[in-house]
Amino acid sequence: MLASFLVLVVSFISLWECSQCHGHVYTFTMHHRHSEPVRKWSHAAAGIPAPPQKGTVEYYAELADHDRFLRGRKLSQIDAGLAFSDGNSTFRISSLGFLHYTTVEIGTPGVKFMVALDTGSDLFWVPCDCTRCAATDSAAFASAFASDFDLQVYNPNGSSTSKKVTCNNSLCTHRSQCPGTFSNCPYMVSYVSAETSTSGILVEDVLHLTKEDNHHDLVEANVIFGCGQTQSGSFLDVAAPNGLFGLGMEKISVPSMLSREGFIADSFSMCFGRDGIGRISFGDKGSFDQDETPFNLNPSHPTYNITVTQVRVGTTLIDVEFTVLFDSGTSFTYLVDPIYTRLTESFHSQVQDRRRPSDSRIPFEYCYDMSPDANTSLIPSVSVTMGGGSHFAVYDPIIIISTQSELVYCLAVVKSSELNIIGQNFMTGYRVVFDREKLVLGWKKFDCYDIEGDNVIPVRPHPHADVPPAVAAGLSNYPATDSTRKSKYNSERSTAPRSSHYSHTSLPTFLGFCVLFLLYLALIHLYGPVVVFYPTY
Repeated sequence: MLASFLVLVVSFISLWECSQCHGHVYTFTMHHRHSEPVRKWSHAAAGIPAPPQKGTVEYYAELADHDRFLRGRKLSQIDAGLAFSDGNSTFRISSLGFLHYTTVEIGTPGVKFMVALDTGSDLFWVPCDCTRCAATDSAAFASAFASDFDLQVYNPNGSSTSKKVTCNNSLCTHRSQCPGTFSNCPYMVSYVSAETSTSGILVEDVLHLTKEDNHHDLVEANVIFGCGQTQSGSFLDVAAPNGLFGLGMEKISVPSMLSREGFIADSFSMCFGRDGIGRISFGDKGSFDQDETPFNLNPSHPTYNITVTQVRVGTTLIDVEFTVLFDSGTSFTYLVDPIYTRLTESFHSQVQDRRRPSDSRIPFEYCYDMSPDANTSLIPSVSVTMGGGSHFAVYDPIIIISTQSELVYCLAVVKSSELNIIGQNFMTGYRVVFDREKLVLGWKKFDCYDIEGDNVIPVRPHPHADVPPAVAAGLSNYPATDSTRKSKYNSERSTAPRSSHYSHTSLPTFLGFCVLFLLYLALIHLYGPVVVFYPTY
């Protein structure tokens, strides 16, 4: 606050001087707060520690903290988005299905679970009153998760805020299996993965969240989720041993419930960093300069399904139209024929390395030897054109596998017999926005350590709590139109006009400037010189 005030004082003084100097313009040199000149100044100033070196953990942690502060300041007049109580960070765990995981806290007292994030399903469930669940003391899980994180099992009787959901609840979709109206509501979900399922009963409890502003106020939202008593398939050993957080469009998903209760706008974003670190933010509607494509909405079962109209592989353009599901709960990308064959054969025809024979341990059909000094820029690129004409470049179309004696790279696309799915590997490098109000998918190349504060659309929840998530209110509920926000954004970021004509300053204004200048000198005397730095994005 002090730094902002001093900037205002200096600006007033500079403008007054310009009004008397017949067109001379004073300029200031701005430096990034972690640039080399700033490091030298900090080092020379007694008692001021030098900023951390770029590329270190401390560097990114400080940037993230500073960005969160700035973003909180800018969103102070509107409703902030929501994150989980431990923050919005997500991280990919290769040994557990290459999925992105995060920590959620539910119940009273709160119990934490490490759950996989899945936009391809709707139900949030955790292991609970287990008949058949993953072994929480498994050595494989202990090595995959942080050493200080213990896998938990939810106990409804251990939470003072837990309630069993009865069969008369509107979210009980399996009420035909209920013995009575007030019986516990059962659930059963089967997944695309072979013989992978979860079943149990629905419960209601508190989900602990925090506002993404400078106050980080805690929010307790009552949500309905699955008490997963029986798991099968990959839930027992490969993926999501501590629960799955469904992010789909159905009413049972947590984003739908948070929106209906007015906590957030009906939208969220996920960022997939190239280093495996990401973010999830509830209520985030993205930025004005993101690319977008509309969802293909099936009213009976809405999903994040979009249309692809072209695929480019290296120098080859493939004209083919197909629909595809954006699914964060799938590690890699799955395509059905004929697009799978056309893409993979086009990729193979442009690769200069030797193709390896098939290996039953590797799910990918097209793999190649990679020499230690290989130039990855020679590997064919992949990009797609979405419905509406927006382009989506794939930053990581390959996966590199290290064997005992050599390196192998594979086109990370799997042949599917059922669905076209864009998995996490194709989303890497982007912030992907699942906007369920506008019914569009948005994306923008993004560094998940940064936060854009200037051109983020305000996250104000829609006022109609009874609007279903798939047919939610649009931008008309927001206080300004797109063009209004763009004008505001451009005016804030533009430089001062370089005009030589300034109006004369009146005596009262001059005296006001003098008072401000004296106050400025007093503050410098009290606090010493103040240098203000602005982050670069």
